[in-house]
Amino acid sequence: MNEHVDAVLSTAHDGNHVGNAAAASAGEARNPLLAALGDRVRNLRAQRGLTRKAVAISAGVSERHLANLEYGIGNASILVLQQVAGALHCSLAELVGDVTTSSPEWLLIRELLENRSETDLRRVRLALGELLGTASVDPARHRRIALVGLRGAGKSTLGQMLADDLELPFVELSREIEKLAGCSVREIHDLYGTNAYRRYERRALEETIQIYSEVVIATPGGIVSDPATFNELLAHCTTVWLQAAPEEHMGRVAAQGDTRPMAASKEAMEDLRRILNGRAAFYSKADLSVDTSGRSLAQSFQALRGVARQAMGIGA
Repeated sequence: MNEHVDAVLSTAHDGNHVGNAAAASAGEARNPLLAALGDRVRNLRAQRGLTRKAVAISAGVSERHLANLEYGIGNASILVLQQVAGALHCSLAELVGDVTTSSPEWLLIRELLENRSETDLRRVRLALGELLGTASVDPARHRRIALVGLRGAGKSTLGQMLADDLELPFVELSREIEKLAGCSVREIHDLYGTNAYRRYERRALEETIQIYSEVVIATPGGIVSDPATFNELLAHCTTVWLQAAPEEHMGRVAAQGDTRPMAASKEAMEDLRRILNGRAAFYSKADLSVDTSGRSLAQSFQALRGVARQAMGIGA
């Protein structure tokens, strides 16, 4: 989600808390349970593209307390963990452990899936969709091209170029979300919260799919954070992951006129890498990928144009 990435890119003072927590953790042995809990909190925060400050404010705890929790040196009460889970929009069970321990059936299913390859797991996911009646047989799927990836990957620029080349409508989903809400994406978060934003995001995607059987869509970077919305995207669109190195994400955002202290912040770059790492496993579920790192705009467009036309079954 661009607004969350923006916050991470512009938030340098998180590093003070990181440094303090890291120094404290180096001075005392970490309990394995608390260390594992801290890793989960950090990874969940990265997947959602949230800064530590944003989570701390939403959870009603101090940044120092949250930093200690993330580094496995904060023995938080169950009530604090519940507040943190709420701020991260996940269940307490997901925060403190594996939800697949919740029933015998979950345990049996987990046993069947454990240590399977990503390829096998994808096959199982698709088969489950057919079994449960949630799989899509949308005949227009190959005529809808959806671009996914972090801000700075080129979704808006390349998406518009691709739409012009294919003579198709171009939809920037963030703008559709703002139309539905009647305010900016940042205002949606400030006024109504992340859960409301996710509802607008899902509705905007559903309406776009209903309206257009042929279209190029630029999606928000955090669309992969909501499994239901991401499943909807995968079911109805041919997805293309536009990849780029973290340094190029930073540089391109700065080139767009963002003058905030981003590239100069070591902590911001580390947070950006963590977001990218946290989302990469989800972005990789896209049908296709194009790496724009080290490529000019023209070169990136030609690569995208080639894979898109091939997916749509039309000549170069």
